[in-house]
Amino acid sequence: MTAPEAWCRQMFAFAVVGVIGFAIDAAILTVLVLAFGVSPYPARAVSFTVAVAGTWLINRHWTFRAARRVSKSIATEYMRYLFVQTLGAASNLGVFAFALAMDPDLTHYPVIPLAMGAAVGLAVNFAGSRRWVFADRSRRAHVERTTGA
Repeated sequence: MTAPEAWCRQMFAFAVVGVIGFAIDAAILTVLVLAFGVSPYPARAVSFTVAVAGTWLINRHWTFRAARRVSKSIATEYMRYLFVQTLGAASNLGVFAFALAMDPDLTHYPVIPLAMGAAVGLAVNFAGSRRWVFADRSRRAHVERTTGA
């Protein structure tokens, strides 16, 4: 598999995991708010945290599975992943708010700034995960694919 093919496979898998994470987030948020009467803000903190843990596990074992040995602790890897996901969420919200500020008419079509924010958030999350969180695994996998080692 060539490097661009490997990158595309990882990006696709990462996006699929993102959809799963969204479903986890939405389900937990909905249950906490509607079934248990929890305020949406603390419920969102819980749902986001659980979704991040779920996507970390799936990404760790599927998207970035190439090497099983990890040079850092599991806790360090997870904290890095949580940090990257938080940056991605902040980027997403920032782009969403910026788009609405630049064109208030977009309030009638909120899916447009939502999609813009989601695209930027996905890029931040994927780059951070590939280059920092799972970097050892990605580099080792690339070397193994290209050299046969």
